[in-house]
Amino acid sequence: MRKIDYGIDAPHVVRNLFIMGILGFLLPLFHTVKIGPVNLDMTGFIGMGISCGFMAVWMLLYSLYGKLRHRDRILNMVNWKGNEMVLDIGTGRGLLVIGAAKRLTTGKSIGIDIWNAEDLTNNKIENTINNIVFEGVKDRVEIKNENAISMSFADNTFDVVISNLCLHNIYNKEDRKKACGEISRILKKGGTAIISDFRHMKEYKRNFIQSGLKAEIVPASYFTTFPPLAILKVTNE
Repeated sequence: MRKIDYGIDAPHVVRNLFIMGILGFLLPLFHTVKIGPVNLDMTGFIGMGISCGFMAVWMLLYSLYGKLRHRDRILNMVNWKGNEMVLDIGTGRGLLVIGAAKRLTTGKSIGIDIWNAEDLTNNKIENTINNIVFEGVKDRVEIKNENAISMSFADNTFDVVISNLCLHNIYNKEDRKKACGEISRILKKGGTAIISDFRHMKEYKRNFIQSGLKAEIVPASYFTTFPPLAILKVTNE
């Protein structure tokens, strides 16, 4: 069995940033480039190289180390009893669903995803299951292939719903609203949903409030996440 591996987030973005960073350092070596009657000063590209290289390294560090701390930050916002029914939306390779399972005794942690390859390296259900087995929580975890905008779960099923870097991948605004509506529908009275993302946070908050839930945005963490990830805490009071 391979070791635990939660993958690199947005690998194509990281790759492209590294490429742009390298180009930013190489192009200034030519000093000036003549294109027809125009002389282009290539030294200005050094700024692009520095900024893109920085972003690539920061994203890589988040995937390797920062997201473990960010997972704990998300899970620490729940008052755990151990008997919760938990849903992780966009579980990927199981980071949150496994973290939640470790806080359960008689409860159950369910992870759903459609496993888009561009979201995470080696983003396959087989690798998620491998991590679950390796972490020793197989008896408390279930993995399902489901779409966030139309879930099969009954109303008021879950005490806790968690999601990190998932909902922004739903590109249609109305579909994102459907996903928020589905979370509202399946969340029990007294339940808590924790949504972490870097885009559309005010939109999510508005959607949940329109569904009759209480929602509060917690400021982004600029030191452990890149891009900076804010957290939306939703409660069904």
